[in-house]
Amino acid sequence: MPPRPNTAPVKDRLAALSAMTNDDLRELWQEVFGSKVPFHAQKELLVFGIAKRIQEDAFGGLSKRLKKRLESLNSEPERQREPPREIKPGTRLLREWRDDTHEVIVGDRCYTYRGEAYTSLSEIARLITGTRWSGPRFFGLKSRDNSEHAR
Repeated sequence: MPPRPNTAPVKDRLAALSAMTNDDLRELWQEVFGSKVPFHAQKELLVFGIAKRIQEDAFGGLSKRLKKRLESLNSEPERQREPPREIKPGTRLLREWRDDTHEVIVGDRCYTYRGEAYTSLSEIARLITGTRWSGPRFFGLKSRDNSEHAR
């Protein structure tokens, strides 16, 4: 195991940051980053940013590979959630499961399955399969892209 670096000088520099005035921190920021302090930056932000830079200089920052990966994640569009579908009362939902067809009738505030009223489709899906399922996904009302139960 390689020897651990002497962290005492870094700890001392970090400890000194909290005792510095805003003016001193702004001056140090410009020295450390080579740029002006972000407008209206509070003391906590200045201390955090400078402390991060001190540690990076002493122990190394993120690898180029990891930086590139983070940048690619940042540029990927956020996945948008599907808006909930409004199902009109009276709609019949059909699902075939293990050679049996299951029918659910959508009501105003409940779902009817085999003559019984249920408050959620997930309850019915659990009753049919014996395991926890997303009811809307089970009955095909949501995308199956990421479903572990999609078959």
